[in-house]
Amino acid sequence: MGAVSAAALLGRDQLPGAGRIVVKVGSSSLTTPDGHLDPARLGAVVDVLAARRAAGAQVVLVSSGAIAAGIGPLGLAARPRDLATQQAAASVGQGLLVAHYTRAFAAHGLTVAQVLLTAEDTWRRGQYRNAHRALTRLLDLGVVPIINENDAVATDEIRFGDNDRLAALVSHLVHADALVLLTDVDALYTGPPSRAGSRRIADVQALDELAGIDVTARGSAVGTGGMVTKLESVAIATQSGIPVVLTSAARAGDALAGQDVGTWFAATGRRRSIRLLWLAHAARTRGRLVLDDGAVRAVVERRTSLLPAGVTDVEGTFEAGDPIELVDGSGAVVARGLVAYGSEEVPQLLGRTTADLRAELGPGWDRELVHRDDLVLVRRRR
Repeated sequence: MGAVSAAALLGRDQLPGAGRIVVKVGSSSLTTPDGHLDPARLGAVVDVLAARRAAGAQVVLVSSGAIAAGIGPLGLAARPRDLATQQAAASVGQGLLVAHYTRAFAAHGLTVAQVLLTAEDTWRRGQYRNAHRALTRLLDLGVVPIINENDAVATDEIRFGDNDRLAALVSHLVHADALVLLTDVDALYTGPPSRAGSRRIADVQALDELAGIDVTARGSAVGTGGMVTKLESVAIATQSGIPVVLTSAARAGDALAGQDVGTWFAATGRRRSIRLLWLAHAARTRGRLVLDDGAVRAVVERRTSLLPAGVTDVEGTFEAGDPIELVDGSGAVVARGLVAYGSEEVPQLLGRTTADLRAELGPGWDRELVHRDDLVLVRRRR
């Protein structure tokens, strides 16, 4: 079967023809109930991916589980809560995790490569190019890259389930045709799966359809991400033209075969600049600019640059080039962008026209606060 491009991958029935797939598996799908790595569960995931690889597809695996793999060897009773012990467990467990993957894939005649990344490696220009080049070459050589968050040196990434977001960014980085998220539930439901009356949501054409759905239940004791982080990663992928399937590891084979399992999230946008993708989903903003109603309309509806005349207040400390949030008068975020001035310079510009600034302060002071090429709209949140 010929490979199907991402642009043509319109529904789950075409997933069997996808040429390049990123699969993310969470810790809870690889461990025993007491939190230890389970080689049998890991092997079952590998069997599915090896079959897909044998069918001609390229597979990138983003795998959690390093911290869980280190729990047993360190004699810990459960997943550690403090950052230092989490990092120690990750350091011990990462090698064990990859060793298990190496043996399991070798049984199918496949070679694996360990790649440790952080989210920043997927958007900083030099790191992005190096990562893209290395991963592309590995795939061309028939290798299965196994990617994990670099937990041993990460900070808040460990605590916020970044492997979900990392998987979506990796999907963009490798130009994947689809992203498959394997978790400890078999699909997204209308409520907690254990609640009577909760129904599986089979297809989602746009994330706005999920308004009112309760996705705040906590994740497992072993993993870090819950459904909220899964949907954040879905947003990153689908808004970049990459469809997503969310299901359990036990249903992975059926999902990759295009069967009606899990939840299918249709792609809603086109592939976009990695810089704008980072701004929308991954950037840690340094401050805020508060916009009046006219500026909100100009930025959101007319997609113009942000001029000083439409800004009423500045919050936070930042330098020129830093990512900031643009908010309306009620504090709702309407956009993110790279600001052209430092926070110490902005107050003297507020509410003034570019003509006034040029006349009073001289050439160079009449430029935009945020240029439209450095600005990305986000869904409003209150």
